[in-house]
Amino acid sequence: MTGVPGLSPGDVRIGTSGWSYDHWRGHLYPPGTASSRRLAAYAAEFDTVELNTSFYHWPRVDTFRGWRAQLPPGFLVSVKAPRGLTHAGAHLDPARWTERLADGLSGLGDAAGPLLLQLPPGAERDDEHLARLLAAVPEGRHATVELRHRSWVDDSVFAVIEAFDASYCVVSGAGMPCVLRATSDVVYVRFHGPDPDVLYAGGYSDADLDWWSDRIREWQALGTAVLCHFNNDGDGHAVHDARRLRARLASG
Repeated sequence: MTGVPGLSPGDVRIGTSGWSYDHWRGHLYPPGTASSRRLAAYAAEFDTVELNTSFYHWPRVDTFRGWRAQLPPGFLVSVKAPRGLTHAGAHLDPARWTERLADGLSGLGDAAGPLLLQLPPGAERDDEHLARLLAAVPEGRHATVELRHRSWVDDSVFAVIEAFDASYCVVSGAGMPCVLRATSDVVYVRFHGPDPDVLYAGGYSDADLDWWSDRIREWQALGTAVLCHFNNDGDGHAVHDARRLRARLASG
């Protein structure tokens, strides 16, 4: 077992970032699917999802429990940490969030996956602040850190993440460094779209997905589990790209 309960060495999970999009009608949801049924419909096809609404407003534990009730056994929900924690700046004591995070994640039960800490794109390297954020993660919860500013790409930063047995978030997206670095036994990949100038836009080419499937197989061969979430939701690209990447890996 890896640092994420329910995820074994070499496992690969592929899904999307978010699930409740009106413009996914016809791409994932049949016409007439009620918004309250979208998560269950999503989970009928995918086995992982990344919760994004938690970034803007941390849900009550009952809300987390309601989502858990719609999920099948073995499903994993990665949860994006609230911006009140990740975007408040170095003056904030991150530890004040620990209990709230723990309470919310407890509502997901065994469906709780990694906690995603996404720092702002303008946040430059600050190793002490990073360590404080990681220390605020509730005990027993696996964290992954998305560091969008290029100043973070340094072996000393990776060492801080490794010390907390957390995952460095590998990203594909405009203006962000794509560093294929594993800092734990779980690699976490976010696909923000292939456009070199605009985030969340467009669909990945066959050549793009062939390249990524090769990288994922390399991690698998090392016994590393891989969690992938597509965030290019426009026109249903995230759904279609997740399906296409999954099909490549299923074909061997």
